[in-house]
Amino acid sequence: MRVLVPFDATDPKTRLSGVLDAEERRGFAVAMLRDVLAAVRDAGGTPSVLSTAAADVDAAVAVDDRSLSAAVNARLGDGPVAVVAADLGLVTAGAVSRLFDADGEVVLAPGRGGGTNAIVARHPSFRVDYHGISVRDHRRAARSAGADLAEVDSFRLATDVDERADLVEVLLHGEGEAADWLSERFEVVARDGRVGVERA
Repeated sequence: MRVLVPFDATDPKTRLSGVLDAEERRGFAVAMLRDVLAAVRDAGGTPSVLSTAAADVDAAVAVDDRSLSAAVNARLGDGPVAVVAADLGLVTAGAVSRLFDADGEVVLAPGRGGGTNAIVARHPSFRVDYHGISVRDHRRAARSAGADLAEVDSFRLATDVDERADLVEVLLHGEGEAADWLSERFEVVARDGRVGVERA
């Protein structure tokens, strides 16, 4: 399956600026991207990176500085295509395979907080809208297109990494380059019944 992996190469993971400096944020973002690309390949997909700027990764890279929705929609409608977020720090080939194997002309993998972390679009009229409460909007868009809709309930696909608290999940459950990158710099700590991360 053809798979688009959108990636912000310009200023990634800005909400992590309180814990990672700009260079670290770029390094961590690329580590997660590489994990996603590897998982997609191992699941039988053919990934290409849809990036805001040039990215040095082992995959085809298309630079498109339009909004995420516009850039993705320009590539939909010509056969089945999946869209998988680049910041899935817990991603595995098994999780991606479940996405690919799910029945439905539109398959959604909801993210926490109302987002959509992965999509399979097999219906020619379906288009994405990543602004606002995107998973709700994508359900509506699938129905409006007359597409058969399915969803994949997956902890690994639902966990995108945006906030400091998300780093705990990667350190505890991650299996790839992103987890290794983090473990060289942070450790999981528990204080007063709360779990967090501190510099190692």
